[in-house]
Amino acid sequence: MNDKMRILLCEDDENLGMLLREYLQAKGYETELFADGEAGYRGFVRGRYDICVLDVMMPKKDGFTLAQEIKQADKDMPIVFLTAKTLKEDVFEGFKLGADDYITKPFSMEELTLRIEAILRRVQGKHRTENAIFKIGSYTYDPHKQTLQRGEEKTKLTTKESELLTLLYQHANDILQREYALKSIWIDDNYFNARSMDVYITKLRKHLRDDEDVEILNVHGKGYKLIIPEEE
Repeated sequence: MNDKMRILLCEDDENLGMLLREYLQAKGYETELFADGEAGYRGFVRGRYDICVLDVMMPKKDGFTLAQEIKQADKDMPIVFLTAKTLKEDVFEGFKLGADDYITKPFSMEELTLRIEAILRRVQGKHRTENAIFKIGSYTYDPHKQTLQRGEEKTKLTTKESELLTLLYQHANDILQREYALKSIWIDDNYFNARSMDVYITKLRKHLRDDEDVEILNVHGKGYKLIIPEEE
């Protein structure tokens, strides 16, 4: 990395926090550690970061509340949650807030680093497609601005919706393999991520429902297929 990527790390377990910071710094990331949600938010407002790694259970302000405040300030800021819980509700709550990933304790530091790298690659990849505008039936899709427009009506997509629609478009009128999509966007094709992807597919169907020539089909046992009219 030319300019060092900067990570905001919020972890109330002092030993784990210091260990993570040292490991991430050794991997070439500038990493600022904060011990609670309030300190984390103050740090976020003062500094410039490329990604936030937030523990869910923290004193003063939990990770979900902190994530909401960060997203209000910068809706495109990538967020990874660290959670000791495996409750589905927690995972879904995180994704509803716009999380890019979550990782359940205990985890290997190598796995966390791989997920951070994958998210940052996707973020950088958006800049390479900033001039690309896609036609999806009567819709115009701008993956850089994450907008879907039909006539005068413009919809702002979330990061996950946009990443998924881009993959579907790249495989238009062909099957997008479920496992490929999960590993491309969520890194891990586990149960929680698969359920999360189903939620985003449902959201995309709603966004595209006004054009009867466009639909997203479930292909049983394989994945999804975005049906769009062939360009003449």
